[in-house]
Amino acid sequence: MFTLAVLTGIAGVAIGGFVWSGMYNIGADDMHLRPTSMMLRMMRERSIARHAGAIKVPDLSDGALISQGAGNYSSMCTGCHLAPGMQDTELSKGLYPAPPNFSKLEAVNPAHAFWVTKHGIKASGMPAWGRSMDDQYIWGMVAFLQQLPKLDKTAYDAIVASSEGHSHGGGETMSPVGEGMADDHGDMPMKDKPSDESKPHGHPPGTTPHQDKAAADSSPATVEHRRADGTVESHPAPTATKANDGHDHQH
Repeated sequence: MFTLAVLTGIAGVAIGGFVWSGMYNIGADDMHLRPTSMMLRMMRERSIARHAGAIKVPDLSDGALISQGAGNYSSMCTGCHLAPGMQDTELSKGLYPAPPNFSKLEAVNPAHAFWVTKHGIKASGMPAWGRSMDDQYIWGMVAFLQQLPKLDKTAYDAIVASSEGHSHGGGETMSPVGEGMADDHGDMPMKDKPSDESKPHGHPPGTTPHQDKAAADSSPATVEHRRADGTVESHPAPTATKANDGHDHQH
């Protein structure tokens, strides 16, 4: 007669064998089995509810807080969670589980939204923004999420334009795309990062600002070879061919 310990051991071996076999398709383009999906969803929702239970929600109706959150949402969240009038992006279409489109959802639970934004979710595309943002800026995005479902594209664009853009006190990742312009895939960019030329810097005597840089850019590069007798021979360096960035593909 099998005892509980024996049955538990057999089950453990069977599960371990299944995991080790690699039979389960872990690809993001293949949905979980229904029981697996239900278990993961329940575990996620219960975990968020438990860990966010003690969070005290501040006043989220402050206009400045909402505006601040709009700028950060536009820069940090639209690639996955989209915005009013925005089509699916390469990222939002490729993630599994699929990220929610917050512009089409009812206002989310503020405490839950704060906890998820700050801590992220394992094995998903949701990062832990708390590693680069202070709580006050996270609350700004939560405040904006309460307003987002009420906005059409015109109202959304207006509140983003009136914000300070991607600004949360340090650690922001800048984009080479111009402020307020969408890139080729519809993702809203972040503020342009000033180039090093905008910083104070010196120039050699007798040159005008940036004249030395222009001269250097126009001068051909050289390669030097030292002979065995100690003399040095110089000749122009071979011209490098730019590599294709590989981002010319069909949608």
